[in-house]
Amino acid sequence: MSLSSCLLSHRTNRLLSALQPDDFAHLEPHLQRVELKKGTVLYETNESMPFVYFPFEAVVSLMTALPDGRTVEMAVLGSEAMVGSASMLVTRQSLGRYVVHIAGRASRIDTGVLRRAFEERPNLRDLFLRYEETLLAEALQTMACNIAHGVEARCCRWILTMRDRADQATLPFTHEHLSRMLGVQRSTVSLVTCGLQSTGLISQDRGAITVTDGFGLEQIACGCYEIARQRSRQLSPAQS
Repeated sequence: MSLSSCLLSHRTNRLLSALQPDDFAHLEPHLQRVELKKGTVLYETNESMPFVYFPFEAVVSLMTALPDGRTVEMAVLGSEAMVGSASMLVTRQSLGRYVVHIAGRASRIDTGVLRRAFEERPNLRDLFLRYEETLLAEALQTMACNIAHGVEARCCRWILTMRDRADQATLPFTHEHLSRMLGVQRSTVSLVTCGLQSTGLISQDRGAITVTDGFGLEQIACGCYEIARQRSRQLSPAQS
């Protein structure tokens, strides 16, 4: 692979792309391209995190487990993100369960290497702290959304967010999977998605949901979707 191809591959991740050229050049020799398979648990809660990941087309969810055994999604991490950044800064232990929900490529880097770059390079540090602020805001928004909004609105928000992160209309998710993400019963999800399909907003196949009317879904989704979408755009290269 040529150097230019390697640079383009790593910079498919928008956070890496937003780095100043000298900061990226400092990290590039330490970046390794990897394939992330659907269903892979990158880290469990409190597990040591030797690597930080920068997804390309892969999508990773940060999950938290409830005392009754249910899991709820707190953040969706795609090409705008890095996986494990907050832990890299302090304990190097995972704050939750990181699960690959859409397969694809990513770059990864040794946590210690990234920690030293964070301490030594102020522009890189500023960008990553801005990202952490955005991620924290998203997690807090999700917490509020889970409390204040109904299942249908949250379901639409989740489908739209996954579509945006994956940059594709067809999402490889079952009702069981969606119920775990939303922290509700599978039967509840089935009722909601059947209603969305009957009005032409989505179509469903075995193990997949396809967005057929994104604008219509946005009308049902709670305002948390648009708030999160605007925040995710703040770290694009054009904004850096």
